[in-house]
Amino acid sequence: MNIVSRLVSEQWSRHPFVARLRGYMTLSEGDLESLWRLIEIDMTVEKRRDLVIDGYEYRKLCFIEEGFAARYKLLRNGRRQIVNLLLPGDVIGLPSGFLDKARYTVTALTDVKLQGCSINAYVNLCYRQPRFGLALSWLAMHEAITYAEHAINTGRRTPAERIAHFLLEIHSRLAEVGRASESGFDLPFSQEVMSDVLGLSVPHLNRTLAKLRADGHVELNGHHIKFCDIRALELLGHFQPLNLIPIPPASGHKRFS
Repeated sequence: MNIVSRLVSEQWSRHPFVARLRGYMTLSEGDLESLWRLIEIDMTVEKRRDLVIDGYEYRKLCFIEEGFAARYKLLRNGRRQIVNLLLPGDVIGLPSGFLDKARYTVTALTDVKLQGCSINAYVNLCYRQPRFGLALSWLAMHEAITYAEHAINTGRRTPAERIAHFLLEIHSRLAEVGRASESGFDLPFSQEVMSDVLGLSVPHLNRTLAKLRADGHVELNGHHIKFCDIRALELLGHFQPLNLIPIPPASGHKRFS
C-alpha cells in the first residue's frame, strides 16, 4: 500500500468531515483519495487565535478534525455576536471563502486541528466529480437551516428555551460525527461564549442554567453536559433533529414531447 492509500485508510477515512459526508453520500476509496489529494494544510491552531478575519480575503476550505471555533461579528459598541459554533466535521470557509472579503471573524475556542485546501482546488474537483459539489450544497443547506434556528432563538424563544435548543443542537451535531454519547457531551468553552451565542448576559445565563438543573432537565459536571430527561428538554426547546435526505443517485434524463 502506497503512502497516500495508507493515509486515506488510517486517518482521512476516520475524519469527522468524512463522517458527515457519509451521512449524505456513499464514498469509495477512490473518492477518499481524491479528497485527500486536495489537502495543502495540516496544522493545529492554538486557542484564541483567529483563523478568519472580518474584512480580509479568505480563499480556503478547512475541515475541522478536533476542537471548537466560533464564527462571530464584532459590533461598533464592542459587543460580540457569535453566529455559529464550528465543531469537528465542520468547514471553515463557508461562506467566507466564496466572498471577496470575509464578513465574519472565526476564532479558535480550543486548540483546533484542521486540514485545508484552496477554494480553487475544491472547485476543480467538483468539475471532475460533480457529486462533491452536491455535497457542499448539502453542507451549506445544513448551515442555512442552523442559522435560521439561531435567529428564532435570539428573536423569539425564552432564555430557557434558547439554552435547551442550544444544548440539544450541539449534542446532535457532535453525535453525527461520533463525538457525543446518547445522554451527554463535553462543552469545552466558557459561559461567556454561550452568552454571546444566545444573546444573554452571563448572570442571566447562570440563573437559567441553575433553573434547568433544579427542574431535573440537565446535570453539569465541569464541562460535561448530561441530559436527565432529553424528551422534556426537546419539548421545552422546540427542538427537532436536522436530518437532511441523502443525495439522490444520478438517473437518466427523459425528454418530454
